[in-house]
Amino acid sequence: MYYRIRHLTRFHYSAPVTESLMEIRMLPRTEGPQSCLSFELSITPRTQPQAYRDYLGNTIHHFSIPGAHKQLQIIAESLMEVKPQPAIPSFLAPEAWEDLDQAAANDDFWEMLIPSSFARPTPLLLELMRELDAVRRDDPLALTLELNSRLYEAFEYEPHVTHVDSPIDDALSHRKGVCQDFAHIMIAILRQLRIPARYVSGYLHHRKQDHDRSSDGATHAWVEAWLPSLGWVGFDPTNNLVAGERHIRVAVGRDYPDVPPTRGVFKGQADTRLSVGVGVSACDTLPAGIAELVMEREETFSEDGAAAGPAMLPGFAQQEQQQQ
Repeated sequence: MYYRIRHLTRFHYSAPVTESLMEIRMLPRTEGPQSCLSFELSITPRTQPQAYRDYLGNTIHHFSIPGAHKQLQIIAESLMEVKPQPAIPSFLAPEAWEDLDQAAANDDFWEMLIPSSFARPTPLLLELMRELDAVRRDDPLALTLELNSRLYEAFEYEPHVTHVDSPIDDALSHRKGVCQDFAHIMIAILRQLRIPARYVSGYLHHRKQDHDRSSDGATHAWVEAWLPSLGWVGFDPTNNLVAGERHIRVAVGRDYPDVPPTRGVFKGQADTRLSVGVGVSACDTLPAGIAELVMEREETFSEDGAAAGPAMLPGFAQQEQQQQ
């Protein structure tokens, strides 16, 4: 399946500001079943963004605007290919807990096992774990699938109950929240069970027949848990889903502060109003020019049979230059 994504962000300032410094995470990752075929970034006032890749493989664009301005607009447009993923089993072998502990001891999962700013144990979280019987039993996959469903049933999806910087206790006390809250709560529980878990930000393609609870027209968040024989598997407690072909990954981290779509500062005395619009549309075929370049990329091999690398698709060539 191919997806066109348009992510519009506007910052409105009540008075002119200067020296805006901003970093953004809007370029979808290319790995596993998903590939970013093109990416275009438009910023007003005009500036030249630079980019780098962090140690988790997320691409961060950053830029500055020195002159006075009352509005900052960012438009990121992506063309994605997402291939179907093999279905995961319903359970793992009985020795899976031992395999998980051995892998966690030998591999570099420590950051995804310890508490983080927004995913940490609290008395309310421990109370919820007792309610859900969230203890090591069955096998890691079966338990994670059960938690995914139980959290979906235990919490209502309701915007504006929590805020971007709300601790998990706000959602736990109201039993309401949004995808960010559900992801943080599930991550905190999984880490208490010694299952490596990380936060994923990205997009979800909504269809009427799926009856998703999460809001269309916005970014989305879910969880990835590392499981023996499967690796990182995505779970979406907001919609009671295993992440699949409709989930488009942009960034991964310990929790939300690692992966915000935008983060910045400015100089001046002004109130800020933020407006965001996200559109994700599916398309069965690619535009002719893109399709030809993708075909060339797939048919390009080195003499030893290894892929020679991706073609320079529109937007991607500019992205490669910015990383140099």
